[in-house]
Amino acid sequence: MRQAVAMELVSPRKAAPGDKVAVVSPSFAAPGFASAVHEQAMARLTKVTGLIPVEYPTTRRLDATAQDRAADLNAAFGDPEIRAVLATVGGEDQITVIPHLDAELIRADPKPFLGYSDNTNLLNWLWTHGVAGFYGGSTQVHLGPGPSVDAVHAASLRAALLAGGRLEITEPGESEDYGKDWLDPAALTDHGDREPTEPWTWAGPARSVTGRTWGGCIDVLQWILTAGRFPTDPGVLHGGVLLLESSEELIPAREFGWILRSLGERGILDAVDAVVVARPPTTNFDVHRTAGERAVERAAQRDVAVETVQRYHPDAVVVVGVPFGHTRPQWIVPYGGTMTVDGAAQQVWADFG
Repeated sequence: MRQAVAMELVSPRKAAPGDKVAVVSPSFAAPGFASAVHEQAMARLTKVTGLIPVEYPTTRRLDATAQDRAADLNAAFGDPEIRAVLATVGGEDQITVIPHLDAELIRADPKPFLGYSDNTNLLNWLWTHGVAGFYGGSTQVHLGPGPSVDAVHAASLRAALLAGGRLEITEPGESEDYGKDWLDPAALTDHGDREPTEPWTWAGPARSVTGRTWGGCIDVLQWILTAGRFPTDPGVLHGGVLLLESSEELIPAREFGWILRSLGERGILDAVDAVVVARPPTTNFDVHRTAGERAVERAAQRDVAVETVQRYHPDAVVVVGVPFGHTRPQWIVPYGGTMTVDGAAQQVWADFG
């Protein structure tokens, strides 16, 4: 395909211990539903990073309008004392918040934004306006619950907010799809049901690709593309790394394949040189499966991901099973920053700026 001019992206400067960081709810205000988990998350955020969380009027407000949530985001991005912005959790209506955001504020003083799932909307919006962010790091999911913060999450959180640097994305060896019910006191002390993980699956040529990332939750990407919030020419992703993961909605493998096929028809798969697919959740509070059934579901998504990418771009390096997105332990990864996907060494590295 014809090469387009690559996106010009700014990597926001890092915070320092003692700085203030905004904690916002651009989608679902989970802290207003489960305050104990939120309070523990805020204490752990300061303990792990030395940063001081600042809440906004809609951080805990369950009935906040899209306009009100956008006003809090604009206030956070526009405040010179705020040095990063963290989402509490995802949701399903952040797409309605995006039209009310002020691009001039984020261009005037770029700050790291951390979030995943429905926050794919905001990360993509920042990306289209030239500001890189980080995929992952929702406080209510990965800081508040359980006996402690997972080591890989803490390491990538510090790298994203404070230290920068280059980290290898490794496999922790265990995973859970969801934790305890936030209203259960055990949510503050116990993990969910964790199980051993499978080795990652590699496909494509044995070569190394280093490029800027784009993507996110595949459920949300189809909304973004339908809303016309992606550049006309997919060549802006030329040589990049596509990040894909699926949510707790547990879309079937065939639907994952259909959306991925649409990305192929849009020219996105042909543009990128590597595709990183996360280990998918296969259960939630309402859907329960045996270990064998869970393995079958993961294998089905793996197979359709590899087959679809290779149909559109046989020279792309593909890796499936990487622990980011809707899984715990979760690595935070760059969004618009660079990652290296090495098919020869079978390693993944992330540059945190």
